[in-house]
Amino acid sequence: MSVPAEAVGQPKKAATAAWIGSALEYYDFFIYGSAAALIFPKVFFDESDPATATLLSLATFGVAYAARPVGALFMGHFGDRVGRKKIMVFTLILMGLSTFLIGCLPTRHQVGTLAPVLLVLCRVLQGISAAGEQASANSMSLEHAPPHRRGFFTSFTLSGTQGGQLLATLVFLPVAALPEDQLLSWGWRVPFWLSVAVAVVGFVIRRKLDETPAFEQQAASEGVVKLPLAVLLREHWADVLRVIGGAVIASVSTIFTVWALAYATSDAVGMSRSSMLWVGALANLVALAAIPLWATLSDRVGRRPVFLIGAVGSAVTMFLYLWAISTGNYPLTLLLGIVAFGVVYSAANGVWPAFYGEMFSTRVRLSGMAIGTQIGFAVAGFAVTFAARIAGPDGTDWSSVALFTAALCVPPVIAALTARETHKVATEDLGTRTTGEAARPETVTA
Repeated sequence: MSVPAEAVGQPKKAATAAWIGSALEYYDFFIYGSAAALIFPKVFFDESDPATATLLSLATFGVAYAARPVGALFMGHFGDRVGRKKIMVFTLILMGLSTFLIGCLPTRHQVGTLAPVLLVLCRVLQGISAAGEQASANSMSLEHAPPHRRGFFTSFTLSGTQGGQLLATLVFLPVAALPEDQLLSWGWRVPFWLSVAVAVVGFVIRRKLDETPAFEQQAASEGVVKLPLAVLLREHWADVLRVIGGAVIASVSTIFTVWALAYATSDAVGMSRSSMLWVGALANLVALAAIPLWATLSDRVGRRPVFLIGAVGSAVTMFLYLWAISTGNYPLTLLLGIVAFGVVYSAANGVWPAFYGEMFSTRVRLSGMAIGTQIGFAVAGFAVTFAARIAGPDGTDWSSVALFTAALCVPPVIAALTARETHKVATEDLGTRTTGEAARPETVTA
């Protein structure tokens, strides 16, 4: 089966739509992380002692990651049946709505235990939305990209994610600087209310995006697979396991973004909220440049070596970053934060959209990426909660958290070492058992 010329005719448009949509969507997702570390322990869990309140708040951060594998089953199924574009539009609307509702929630002081229950429900909706976001955007950009530049164009989804995280951090900077009473009463709600504008802009952008020619040709020539999950688990189960293992690398991001922020601003260390938010902002700014550079390198030397640099390097640099925080030395913390998250982690983060997507054929690509990544991301989401527990009752055992983070980098290394190298495989041959071998026909329905 040959891919028509149109399949790579609009790579810039698809990559731009993926970048902007992901940035807007993950702005919503990441403002929750900042709030969970800085605000929610005092707003929704203030009946507990500070350490327990922080633990409970960080647990609600992980709830979305637990919901993501369930959402991936549905998003992947329909994405491989009705197309990438429709899923991209749906996820954006759902994320914007659930985020806006978080900003409207009453506090525990106002309605008691109903407040954290409603918070968890909205966070679950965020997780379901995120389950289909990256997989659909990655599939869209990969299937539009020129074969020799798939790494570069698919990396725009992840640089968009970093852009969203940067935007969330910048929005929280003036909020975090408010007086305590204003911050806890109304200030923290403003970033969540802004999600209405986020959803509107993202909807306009994605509504105008064309469906991928690869998907349209698959649907027109062979039809779409009736049960993508069945085909996926029968033919690609090993690759699904690799994606799950590889996706655990996201634990580096969640521990950097949430636990390290809570640790640095705790009484034990005493760094200010604003200064630590700037660490995240500058690290994400560097990542915006580093991600496409690492991805371009992977188009030349392969996905595996670049991903391994990110996975192994993150195990080392995160240890150094948490050590720097423990010293209370802000310039050192800033420098190592940028190196660890902005540069080294970006190697794995920038290449995985192409690396994972190239493991699957068009007919099950969205299902394979969604299910595999979201299970791995679920581990990453709750890594924050485990880190808070590992850090001890006073939350200061940073070395144990660093070792825990390094251990979470082992599954991604194993996944990369056992995976096939695919950067030179033609787009139409991706997902076949042997390079250049035609895919085995399946029973499909139009």
